[in-house]
Amino acid sequence: MSDFINPHQDVTSLRQQAKERLKDGTAQCSDVVAASSEALAVLYQLSSAPDTAGDGLKLLHELQTYQVELDMQLEQLQANELESNHELSCYRMFFEMAATGCMLLRTDGVIMDCNLSAARLFDTVKEQLLGQPVDSLLSTESKAQLKTALTRLQSGDTSTNKILTTNPAQTGLHSLELSITLSPDRRAIMMMITDEEPKLIS
Repeated sequence: MSDFINPHQDVTSLRQQAKERLKDGTAQCSDVVAASSEALAVLYQLSSAPDTAGDGLKLLHELQTYQVELDMQLEQLQANELESNHELSCYRMFFEMAATGCMLLRTDGVIMDCNLSAARLFDTVKEQLLGQPVDSLLSTESKAQLKTALTRLQSGDTSTNKILTTNPAQTGLHSLELSITLSPDRRAIMMMITDEEPKLIS
């Protein structure tokens, strides 16, 4: 990704570039930052008097330089936004098309998002899973195990693996391996799901 402008490190460089653009006539000032009527009145007064005309020109040049700096920052922010949106789209595509089932849960276990593989593992479509508590897809015994695993995550564990069985009333009875990870900000849970051969719950 393109580097974002660092206001502490790049102010001098940005000012120099703005001055060079003004000097060689390549500056293209936008209408985003326009001088106020008060500022224009001050410039007019300064430039009208012989004693202050020089100051008026200096002030005008400073305002022009400042506006070019802001326009350059805006250009960079827009470029960064386009690149970020492109990267987000790529990651979204990888998430959707991943062969492994993926779910994003709230910390209370409600499904916020999932991919196509996760929906297939539960023999349903993605839209039917969103907003459901994930434990509604599990057998009674597995619900308790999942609740324990989620509690352990909130208590300090960063991830855990479990073999759980699905709710036979919804998906038919089969076993799934769940890898559960708490997000760094502790506000969401990522669940990776793979199909397993039927086995006893330990």
